[in-house]
Amino acid sequence: MKQTRTLANWFIACAIACAMVTTATAESVKDRTGKVVRIKGAARYSTGNNVWQPLKVGTVLRSGNVVQTAAGSFVDIVINESASAPSPRGAAAASPTPLHSQPASAQDVVRVLEDSVLAIDKLTAVQTGADKVTETQLDLRSGKIFGTVKKMSAASRFEVKIPNGVAGVRGTVYFISADGVISVVSGSMVLAYTKGDEVVTQVISSGWQFDTRTGQLTPIPPGAMAQFREWLSETRYVDYIVPQIPRDYTVYPVSIHDRGDSSTGNGTDGGGGTGNNGETGGETGGEPNGGS
Repeated sequence: MKQTRTLANWFIACAIACAMVTTATAESVKDRTGKVVRIKGAARYSTGNNVWQPLKVGTVLRSGNVVQTAAGSFVDIVINESASAPSPRGAAAASPTPLHSQPASAQDVVRVLEDSVLAIDKLTAVQTGADKVTETQLDLRSGKIFGTVKKMSAASRFEVKIPNGVAGVRGTVYFISADGVISVVSGSMVLAYTKGDEVVTQVISSGWQFDTRTGQLTPIPPGAMAQFREWLSETRYVDYIVPQIPRDYTVYPVSIHDRGDSSTGNGTDGGGGTGNNGETGGETGGEPNGGS
């Protein structure tokens, strides 16, 4: 009886933490995807049954996939706004973005930091007429993530689960640790978490961090804020629309973002090798540390 009551409270708190979603028919729901745009170090992913494959730049991730990073590594994932189409093939996909291309909008980006396991539970979109309603559910099973969420429609929701709670994110730059420490660089979020037999909600505003272990809400330390701002500058990927390519196709100019000086041997994302700066662009070549 007690367990049933706790479970009921949990679902109520989840509803409080996230915006209400408009009901839609199954036929109108379309799958969205995540695209790996940058890798440092070693990382892998599973599509189910605990079968792991090495991650590489350009890998498309879907609902049900699990990403794992090794020590000293990270992965940047751009979450597409709508159902993903295959990337353009040939020179248009590999060449630098043409000068007449125009950036469309900022992207939802998740950086999976080192020694982390992140499951993608749900990525969907529903066109309701005036608005596009998106639903994103991520499960941070261990480790840490840093991310940005752009402005969404009122009925959309973006959730990140941790072992003892769930955070509702909206128009936010955030840092979340699976051990229950959450920082909001800009925007705000609502966290619902378990504390003993209770489910507690906590609002976290810009510039503050909350620790579920202590229940303390404190300003983000200057050193941590500087680190978050550095990560933010690194993850400002934009969606480029290239002429003569259908609108569904997207080119991410990551090779430009991370391209090193070829005369010094620095590596580039998407190049299939490892350069002096440790960035890898092709398959990472092996399983990361940290277990399955």
